[in-house]
Amino acid sequence: MHRPFRERVASGQSVIPVRRIAFVMAAGSLISGMVAATSAHAQYVGHLSSLVMDVNSGAVLSQNDADLQRYPASLTKLMTLYIAFKALRAGQITMDSVVPVSIHAATMAPSKLGLVPGTHFTVEQAVLALVTKSANDAACALGEFLGGGDEVRFANIMTAQARALGMANTTFRNASGLPDPDQVTTARDLAVLARHLITEFPEYYHYFGVPYFRFHGRMVPNHDPMLKTYAGADGLKTGYTDLAGHNLVTSAMHDNVRLIGVVLGARSNPQRSQVMTALMDQGFSDEGIAPMAPLMVAGGSRHHRHGAGAIVLARVKSNGRRHAHGRTVLVASSGKISASAPVEVAEAPSGPRRYAAVAHGTRHVIPVVALHRTKARFLAVGHSSRKKTSRHPG
Repeated sequence: MHRPFRERVASGQSVIPVRRIAFVMAAGSLISGMVAATSAHAQYVGHLSSLVMDVNSGAVLSQNDADLQRYPASLTKLMTLYIAFKALRAGQITMDSVVPVSIHAATMAPSKLGLVPGTHFTVEQAVLALVTKSANDAACALGEFLGGGDEVRFANIMTAQARALGMANTTFRNASGLPDPDQVTTARDLAVLARHLITEFPEYYHYFGVPYFRFHGRMVPNHDPMLKTYAGADGLKTGYTDLAGHNLVTSAMHDNVRLIGVVLGARSNPQRSQVMTALMDQGFSDEGIAPMAPLMVAGGSRHHRHGAGAIVLARVKSNGRRHAHGRTVLVASSGKISASAPVEVAEAPSGPRRYAAVAHGTRHVIPVVALHRTKARFLAVGHSSRKKTSRHPG
């Protein structure tokens, strides 16, 4: 079996934030001390890593093996979204920008939208596909778009951005989280990333709470069970592969106190939800806030016990043809959603991959990728495949 390698890098170093999306070039010395570990046991599926953090103060309320390197699975998409949000903030792209679908992106393993090579969809649809279905084809296409047409280049950008945020024990190899033996992270690093997503991009954070969106007439539900079961939960992301186990990053707010919870390596979806619930309840209790009654999911309806307002979702206008034209618009939801959601599954990609060496202690990320802006208001949208992928247990 292929043996993964972990990177040892200097931890806790604060560096200047990336102002614009950048190419990563070989700058500085190579990371030394590469350490091998067997992929069958390195991630300790069933051995949980966890951390709970107060968003406002950054204080860690609880942790368990929070610095043990784990496979992130689709939690990788949090960094893909972070970089997309930075590009949106900088005006390099808009939510209406056209994202082309390459053959490489279309061949990604499930979960996926079924995007067709040669078609297009929008940045907003990509964001929605990542936060709901955790679509690997959409993530790859978005990564290629942000990386100047190359997912490997984008993975280098992701790793450099991780270093800039102080995520010293994280390395990215793709935009989706499909398995790669060198793609690793920790519970602490993911909490840092989630905190930056929440605090840096409040104008985009609401996307993580979208219960579903419509894509070419299909209802695409959100995978995150905490949105339906935990009072105050409003994002962020689930993840699963055989080697990673069942991963989850959640944020919830009670009485103006917002916490982030990270659970990695659970044996099942129910276990990760139960552990997350217990950790978040304890975290709020430590902050002097009594746990609230759980949400009730019955008959497809979600009843909020914490006074949440209308749910935001996206709907794509369609002209009824296979190649639809339209833009994504936000509308208010009645709150009626399916009580069950499909299981998120990722499988290994194939083909050679090349990555830039990562320099530790780097103060700058250089130089700039020029992203094309679109002025089109109505955009060509890639149609979905009619093939149905089987659901995998998990």
